[in-house]
Amino acid sequence: MIPLSRLLALLLLAALLGACTKPAVPPTKSAATYFQEGETALDKGKYDEAIAAWEKVRDSYYSPELNVLAEMKIAEAYYRAKRYVEAATAYEDFLKQHPDHERTEEALFRLGMSYYQQILSADRDQTATRNALVTFQTVIKRFPQSPHLQEARDFAARCRDRLADHELYVGRFYLRTGHPAAAIGRLQGLLKDYPTAGDRDAALFYLGKAYLLTGDREQAVAAFNTLSHDFPGSDYVSEARKCLAN
Repeated sequence: MIPLSRLLALLLLAALLGACTKPAVPPTKSAATYFQEGETALDKGKYDEAIAAWEKVRDSYYSPELNVLAEMKIAEAYYRAKRYVEAATAYEDFLKQHPDHERTEEALFRLGMSYYQQILSADRDQTATRNALVTFQTVIKRFPQSPHLQEARDFAARCRDRLADHELYVGRFYLRTGHPAAAIGRLQGLLKDYPTAGDRDAALFYLGKAYLLTGDREQAVAAFNTLSHDFPGSDYVSEARKCLAN
């Protein structure tokens, strides 16, 4: 029979050996550590790693302030990675959760830029253009002291120009396909909704042509007269005269 003192010594030795062979558990990282890892990854262009780190910060609920920073950083990483759909979604989520936060203006402007980066050519769907325009207009209206105010105005003007180009494209398409009444509706809308559009002379010319095709010569003459009065140097003036001469 093993003496009690020897048995206790063997048990203690076994416990010590077990402790030596047991793998060490790494300490849990703090939210601040994850946040810094995200910053480092972003600086290196490792956007997925940055997003993953900041999601850990956000999901830790360490503090409301750090959560806000993480949410904005996640959106920024998506934008810098040119993943504009995800960036827009991230900024939208931020604005829903923090509608009156001190960074609301910044998030709104960045949301507008995320939409703007998704704008398609004038012959394609303009949903992103309209979303961008509405967002920039919101920045201008709600934050007249915004540091992004002039940028918002400039981008809003570009959005309006693209929408005007789209309406002109659609109007001309209706003319080519034998639907002058539909063309009139789109071209009149262009002239009404986008008074500073760069292609107003073209819109007036095609509007006059559309009226001629519907048999409304009086309205065609009115459109062509406006064209020659407002844009005397336009190439469309001589084209309009030819149309009336036929």
